[in-house]
Amino acid sequence: MDFQEKQLIEPHVVLIPSAGMGHLNPFSRLAASLADLCKVSMVSISPTVSSAESNHLSNMFSAYPQIHPIHFKMPCYDLSDYPDADPFFLRWEMISRCASDIINHIRTNCPVPVTALVVDIAVAEKFVHLSKSLDIPCYILYTTTAAMLSFSAYFPTYCDSKTTVCLGDVEIPGLRTVSMASIPRMLHDPKNLFTQPFIENGRMLLKVDGIFVNTFESFERDTLAVLRDGRAQPDFPPTITVGPLMPLKMPIAGTAKVFPWLDKQPVNSVVYVNFGNCTGMSKDQIRELGLGLETSGCRFLWVIKTTVVDSQDVAELDDLLGEGFFERIKERGMVVKGWVDQNAVLGSNSVGGFVSHSGGNSVMEAAMHGVRMLAWPMLGDQRINAVPVVESGLGMWVENWSWQGEDKIVSGKEIGEKVKEMMANEALLATACLVGEEARRAAAPGGTSYKGLVEFVENIKKHIKVRPASW
Repeated sequence: MDFQEKQLIEPHVVLIPSAGMGHLNPFSRLAASLADLCKVSMVSISPTVSSAESNHLSNMFSAYPQIHPIHFKMPCYDLSDYPDADPFFLRWEMISRCASDIINHIRTNCPVPVTALVVDIAVAEKFVHLSKSLDIPCYILYTTTAAMLSFSAYFPTYCDSKTTVCLGDVEIPGLRTVSMASIPRMLHDPKNLFTQPFIENGRMLLKVDGIFVNTFESFERDTLAVLRDGRAQPDFPPTITVGPLMPLKMPIAGTAKVFPWLDKQPVNSVVYVNFGNCTGMSKDQIRELGLGLETSGCRFLWVIKTTVVDSQDVAELDDLLGEGFFERIKERGMVVKGWVDQNAVLGSNSVGGFVSHSGGNSVMEAAMHGVRMLAWPMLGDQRINAVPVVESGLGMWVENWSWQGEDKIVSGKEIGEKVKEMMANEALLATACLVGEEARRAAAPGGTSYKGLVEFVENIKKHIKVRPASW
């Protein structure tokens, strides 16, 4: 049944993602899950920052015709005041500036009235105000952990209480203290393009009708309890766990070549190494990581990325890793550039460990498959995300390894030792497997995350109002 064939009385949810695969991927997965329960549209904003985003959107709309695309072309803005800003932060700023145009575009390009909006936390402020003015229920998809959500919710209050511009440790009431070293580096600079929107988007968390979080109940039980009972922030809106969000059923270019090799490896023998879509590692650190994987003695599949934007990544593997590296690792290791289907890789029986930046999507995918992690946070929310990785028993974290803005290079010797330690830790393997069982139970029909989606749809059904087609 396609979008047009569903009954008119059915709720219609419109999703508004921001930019970056770390945001686009969970939005697409949420759209696909909701499309089994109600009408769904998703805004596709062009041009994208990366080719990976453009390819993803094209493939997703092709594979899921039940998700109605609302294409919006971004106008040009003068952002010369931010010459060194992260390209994804610039795109979030541009999306926020044209929020009113996007809402008007939705109103004129939806075949049926809109029952609810689901907005990306990265661009929440303007869209929440607009939805309220139109009397449309508005929800936020928080694309990372509940631990980071608790920080986002409390950080505006912390800033309001400060008497200096310098950040210190942030004590979240009823929960934990986030050390100054774990606070995203961008927030240390009040003039950074990221800082003020982060604070204002955090304030918007208290004004929405509910918050979807890509986590599951048993993984962050204590954090979720503190959010829901108002200890972190009074009158906090309903927090709906929806993780782990189910992967999309569509091909991902570049994946096919890794599986013939993976399928030949023994069970739980391969270390998968990937630092996500927004982490560009220096050449010196790449060399040390290669040395560490080589000396660990473990089999490994390593996805290399040297730049934040994929189209700018032109470095050759031989130049990065040095003469003789591939000859030395031979059948024991595989190194690729570009995109792989991470969910499929983690689901391979041969993969027994994951060296990861601990981005929110990577954490949930590792949890779903019960793959133990060695967390190496690099930037942003990743140190805060590493906390539930350790607390849940999913993985381990070396807290003194390098972080954004630091010149430190972690030695290959130390990396190799930690990789060996993770892969030899049978207790960690056992607890990670238990986390995987709980994650799959949460996402399955009847599980807590599945129920969260069903209850959301049932709730917005009760609030359907008679509206003209243009609202």
